[in-house]
Formats: sequence, structure tokens, C-alpha cells
Amino acid sequence: MTERSDDRWILSVGIDIGTSTTKMIVSRLRLMRTSSVLSLPRYDIVERELLYESPIYSTPLKSADEVDADGIWQILAREYEHAAVRPEELKSGAVIITGETANKRNAKRILHLLAERSGDFVVATAGADLEGLLAGKGAGAEERSLRIRGAVANIDIGGGTANAAIFQRGKPIGTVTFHVGGRLIQVDTGGAITEVSPSIRRWLNASGYRLEPGQRVSFEVLQQICSAMSRNMLDYLAGYASADQEPVRALLLGEPLSPMPPIEEWMVSGGIGRLMEEAKPNGLADTAVHGDIGPLLAHTIKELSSRYAIRLVKPDQTVRATVIGAGMQSTEISGATVHLDESALPIRNLPVQKLEVTPHLLAHTEHLAQAVSQTMRTAAGLFDAEASPPFALAISGLRPLTYASLQRLSETIYESFIAYFPSSGVIVVVCENDIAKALGQALAKRAGAGPKLVCIDQIKVEHGDYIDLGQPVAGSMIPVVVKTLAFHNRVEVTDV
Repeated sequence: MTERSDDRWILSVGIDIGTSTTKMIVSRLRLMRTSSVLSLPRYDIVERELLYESPIYSTPLKSADEVDADGIWQILAREYEHAAVRPEELKSGAVIITGETANKRNAKRILHLLAERSGDFVVATAGADLEGLLAGKGAGAEERSLRIRGAVANIDIGGGTANAAIFQRGKPIGTVTFHVGGRLIQVDTGGAITEVSPSIRRWLNASGYRLEPGQRVSFEVLQQICSAMSRNMLDYLAGYASADQEPVRALLLGEPLSPMPPIEEWMVSGGIGRLMEEAKPNGLADTAVHGDIGPLLAHTIKELSSRYAIRLVKPDQTVRATVIGAGMQSTEISGATVHLDESALPIRNLPVQKLEVTPHLLAHTEHLAQAVSQTMRTAAGLFDAEASPPFALAISGLRPLTYASLQRLSETIYESFIAYFPSSGVIVVVCENDIAKALGQALAKRAGAGPKLVCIDQIKVEHGDYIDLGQPVAGSMIPVVVKTLAFHNRVEVTDV
């Protein structure tokens, strides 16, 4: 792809703090104008270049339920030096806590602390669905789904969880997470159980296994456990088992999948994906080389997967799939026709409330007022009314829009927002179409010296999403991370 004079590059970082490992990448994202000179400016990320990959570190913990913040920051500070990058140079990226680490007592505080130390616009994210989505992008499942007719599933398996993300024609159509991981059962080379994660105990009990620390088990028993666990997960993904079956239900973390199209290909990333490439363990010594069941679980999944009418393909990335996704695939760029007060940026972890503005609403002032008021009332019940801003108002369906209807819409939005959120110092509006500048100016006229305005466009979001808004990187455009935490009720399947 030929580089043009108006192209721009921004630096991005990805940091993944997982159950077993911590790693970091630094990349460059190339912004290129994709609109014609006769159209409104539109820049997209058209190229991603990986600049630096850190070694893979064991995640430092203070105790079984507490993350070692200082230990993690020492790793990251050292890696920033090795990458020859200063945090203030970073304009995009994400710190993501994954697997069972997300359940540690101080995980949320550590997550935001690391994000604040890691750059002006490095956002803090967590959640199994988002983790699965980022891993699927980093592993290449999203790209692969553009080249085949059926659905592609990436199963990212680490120490504590297996996050499956399913893509069809380049779109995510489902995510599901399982209590399946290499460190859920820890064992020494003599077969003595050293730890059993609480998250796997329900499945063990439902499957007829009783494991306790100090107990000795044979290689054959561990084989049976890994086989049953893997079969329950793969049967469910393949459509052969349902969440109504207790062993399957016990493996699920969160909601089950909505109806899915058949999976044509699947791949396995994460630490378990990497272990699938190593030698198969033939006894307890080989199995417990890392002090857990990881190697045995990996090869059990590899062997069982061949029994399904689904092709097992090799991912682009294994253990670094999530961090690649977090650092290179999580950012979008807003449109250039925006209206914003830069002093309000950056904004992190902002929940989204959506309003669809139909031609009927625009033509009937009373109905428009009712719809906007209902949206604000719902937002006031869901989000912190004292936060500033409390949420982002996402507006879709704004075509056609006359000057009169634009003024009517801006007045209705402003008056309703102030009524429900009188103490907020910032109003954030996200538009799908190119009207942010005009709408923002109309809102600013009404706000006067009141709330600051951030009004952006060309970003599509939905109910349940969270967004992060960064400092301008190319004129007035800003980087945006849309964090879709669940897809269970947003299935979109294209006929094939």
C-alpha cells in the first residue's frame, strides 16, 4: 500500500495481565484518508505494524487473591525502556486483565493504575467477552472468516479460562467463556495435587471427581479429567451438547451462546495453543513440568478436535493473541467533522445509551421529546448521575436532517440532559453519520458557559458498549476504543 503525504502514524501499546503470564507489545497504527477530496474527511487505520514484543513473564502475585502492582509495573517500566518508547508518546492501546486474574481482590484498582501510568490514552479493560474478541482478532480468526463461507471460532485458553469468539464474514457473532484452563488444577511431578481453583470445583463435582490439595492422583485420572473437560467444551461449541446438561452448565462462565451458524473452522490460541505445538506428555513428569495440567490439557484438546467435522487450523498467534488484539485491533478513529472541547479529554470507560431518531420523531416535536426524555430517564437509572460525563448518548438514524430539525433535536437533547443530569460538566454525543460538527455547535450554543461538549461521528456503538475517547491525533479526529463486553443478544448472521 502506497504511503501518502497526509497519512499519519500513532504509537499503540497492548498489555495483557493473565492468570499465568504477563506480556506487552508496542505497535504503530497508520491512519490514511479513505474519503475523496470532494467528501468530508474520513481517516481509517489501514496498517498495523508490530514494533516490539516483550518476553513472556509469570504474572506476579502477592498472594492467591492479590495482584502485585509494583511487580507488574517494574516489568512494564523495564519493557518500555527496551522498546525505546516513553509512555507519553503513546496515543492508543489497552491494558487488559484476563482469566482468573480479573477476579483478584485488587484487580480493578491495579488495572486503572497501570492504564494511567502507561500513556495519555491507554485504556483499562476487563471482561471475558472482550478478552475473547480481542484474542480472536489477534489470532486471525476475524480475518480468516472473510475467506471462507462458514463461521470461524477462536478458542483462547490460558491458565484459568477459555474464551471463544465466533466470527462470520469479518463480524463477531458470538462469545462464550468456559472454566477451562491449564492452572485450574495444579499438580507436582509425583501426582500430588497442590491447588484446585474454586471455579472448577462445580464441574468436578458434577462429573464425579473429588480433588483436594495433598491428594495424589494418577496420570490416567488426569487424562480422564482433561478428556471430559475438553469434550464438554468442544461438544457445546460444535452443537452436540446444550447448556441444560449440568457438566456443560458448570463449565460456562456467564451466559450461554445464542443460536449460532455451524462452525466450519476453529483454532486454539493462548498458552494452551502454544503447548499444543510442543511434545505430548506421556506421564506425570511431562504433565507437571509447569506445575499444572496445561500440557496434558493442550494435547487432549488437539486430539479430540480431530473427531469433529470442523477443521482445526493454526492461529496467527497463540500466547500473544490477546495482547496483539489489545494493542493493534482495539482502536477506531472518529470522523473529522467533530465538535469537541479538548480539555474534557481523555475520557475512559464511558457507558453508552442509544437513541434512534426516526423521521417520524423529527416531524413530531412531542414524540421526539418523549423519546429523548425516556432515554435520559433510563440512563439516569442505570448510570451514576453525579459522574461527569455520566454516559455517552449514541444517536443513529439521522438522515435526512434539515436545519430546523437539527435545531429542534439539539434543544430537546440539551434540555432533557440538563433536567436529568444537572451537575454534569460534560455532554458526550456519538453519531453514526457526519453531523457531529453541526449538532455539536447547536448544542454548544444552548450550553453557553455550561457543560463542555464532545460530539463525534462515524462511530457505531450499541447499548451495553463502553467507549474510551482519546486526545486528537490528526487535526480534530480522536482515537476511540469501543469495548463491546457481550454479544449474546446481538447475533447477526448473514445468509450463505
